[in-house]
Amino acid sequence: MDTLNDIFATLSSFLWGWPMIILLLGTHLFLTIRLHFPQRKIFKAIKLSVKKDKNATGDVSQFGALATALAATIGTGNIIGVATAIALGGPGAVLWCWLTGVFGISTKYAEGLLAVKYRVKTQRGRMLGGPMYALEKGLGWKWLAILFALFAAIASFGIGSTVQANAISTLVENQYGISPYITGTVVCALGAAVIIGGVKSISRVCGMLVPFMALFYVLGCIYILFVNHAYLWPAIKVIFESAFTTRAAGGGFAGSTLMMAARYGIARGLFSNESGLGSAPIVAAAAQTRNPVRQALVSSTGTFWDTVVICALTGLVITSSIIAYPDIDYHNGAALTKAAFSKIPYIGAPLLTFGLATFAFSTTLGWSYYGERCVEYLKGKRWMLTYRVLYIVSIFAGSVIGLEMVWNIADCMNALMAIPNLVSLLCLSGIIVHETRKYLWRDRLDRDMDENEIEAVSYTHLTLPTIA
Repeated sequence: MDTLNDIFATLSSFLWGWPMIILLLGTHLFLTIRLHFPQRKIFKAIKLSVKKDKNATGDVSQFGALATALAATIGTGNIIGVATAIALGGPGAVLWCWLTGVFGISTKYAEGLLAVKYRVKTQRGRMLGGPMYALEKGLGWKWLAILFALFAAIASFGIGSTVQANAISTLVENQYGISPYITGTVVCALGAAVIIGGVKSISRVCGMLVPFMALFYVLGCIYILFVNHAYLWPAIKVIFESAFTTRAAGGGFAGSTLMMAARYGIARGLFSNESGLGSAPIVAAAAQTRNPVRQALVSSTGTFWDTVVICALTGLVITSSIIAYPDIDYHNGAALTKAAFSKIPYIGAPLLTFGLATFAFSTTLGWSYYGERCVEYLKGKRWMLTYRVLYIVSIFAGSVIGLEMVWNIADCMNALMAIPNLVSLLCLSGIIVHETRKYLWRDRLDRDMDENEIEAVSYTHLTLPTIA
């Protein structure tokens, strides 16, 4: 077993090394330039995300789709991941993480556009979409679509259920001494109550949970920064200086190389916001939207909230706390977050507990939908209930077992599902530009797409769906 774990650990390290970083960040930059910096439209996109369009076609509201995607995206990476980046790459990693989020908005936009452009409608009127449909319908590469769906389905049991449940049970046990078996039972029951209801149940719960948990965490971070206000400007200064220099950072930090800051900041930013991973467009395809570009704009706000706001605030809290309290050992990423937040009386520890628990639980909900849609693409609708049951069981299992190898497998699957998705984005970039010109550049966001473009899908056999 140890040998197998070492294999996956080595593979994970390779897949998430510089080649993947260059591919992902390169895609971000390429799409940003080719789409004329869609980041400029972020406030218009935010306005659209809270605007309900009852006349549009889809399963859930645009906000419901966004909330579900955010539920899966905002997770332990926003808290623990940022701390790990600082521990390994120094405070400059915070800026590189933030810049990755800024440019990742373009990729998240492109993913959402293709999801709606190539979505299909089932016999019962449900909308299905995602990179597997873009690869099959847009490029005719069904074999690559199958690989994406397979990798994503496997990844859902890792990053989606087991590791998140384990994070919750470990946190509750350390803070309150409650047995992981009790925590696992509670989380499993809560997850089952939502997941069994399908996408509408998931989106409804996420629509209520995500704004609350994100707002609570953001306000808590702002309060901590107010308490640390004397160290806020020094924190910002050291983040910028250490991001572009190789000299010692000062303020309690040892020096870190520019390459280390860039590598870990970019890697954690990419992992946190999931721009380019191909997961978020699966739920974007179910959104009630008039045309692909409206949903693309709404989808792009996910990266803005996840990285540009939440990850940045976490980085500022940790960096300012380290400067304020030099006794904090910042070399251990896992313990760094707890140490930094615990220095703030009354609110620090409860905020961290609430943030990690709710972020992790919401991730299990969002990823259950991703995995279910991938299984449906591979084997048809009859396998959906089986998948839900297995997913719910995996939540309990993750709460009570060690997960080092599961983490490594999940990291590998995430990287492997990102590659086909990035291929579709790059190869279909001309389509993305065409649709953007049609609706956004010509100011036609209120124009309805041609419903004849949405093809019907049937499940006559328990094989890959056939396009009618």
